[in-house]
Amino acid sequence: MAEDSAIVERPVAVLPPDRDTVLARERQTFGGMKLGAAFFGWLAATGLAVLLLAILTAAGVAFGLTSSSNVNQAVQEANQSTGTAKTVGLIGAILLLVILFLAYYAGGYVAGRMARFDGFKQGLGVWLWAIITTAVIAAAAAIAGTKYNILANLNLPRIPVQEGAVTTVGVIAIAAALLAALLGALLGGKVGTRYHRKIDAAGFRDE
Repeated sequence: MAEDSAIVERPVAVLPPDRDTVLARERQTFGGMKLGAAFFGWLAATGLAVLLLAILTAAGVAFGLTSSSNVNQAVQEANQSTGTAKTVGLIGAILLLVILFLAYYAGGYVAGRMARFDGFKQGLGVWLWAIITTAVIAAAAAIAGTKYNILANLNLPRIPVQEGAVTTVGVIAIAAALLAALLGALLGGKVGTRYHRKIDAAGFRDE
């Protein structure tokens, strides 16, 4: 008489998820633009810009460079000058662009480091905060008076949005300022997330 053989179920080995799978799940849950991180990135960008502008102002006193915090204004001043003064004015305008790039690079880095994922989106968020804030302040100044234009009254470095009537050279200067800030923020945001990729790689490193 044949006996029914007992069926023994063997445990199936469950492999742990690999790095790419884990990152995909985390990105799906926590990815996207984080407005909070972008806001703090914008604050960091503004703070660094103030420090760098103070250095540029000191250099302006010593070497005759521009002390303006507005790229459009600096270019206009240089355009109205002649000879050496014009060259020095253009150098000052270029240095203001460098300040904007470095400041928003730092802001993008802060946002990317805080948000962990989607560095380009975090950098874009920093740039959008700057645009929105400047536009709101400019609108308030247009409605209630120039005394409410906080950025201009404090001579803070800013992206020149709605700075009044500008010439063709001024339009180019404004576009250059917007582009410098945007590129800096995007690059900083991307670099800021790389730190987390190193941590993720270390967590899946073979012992």
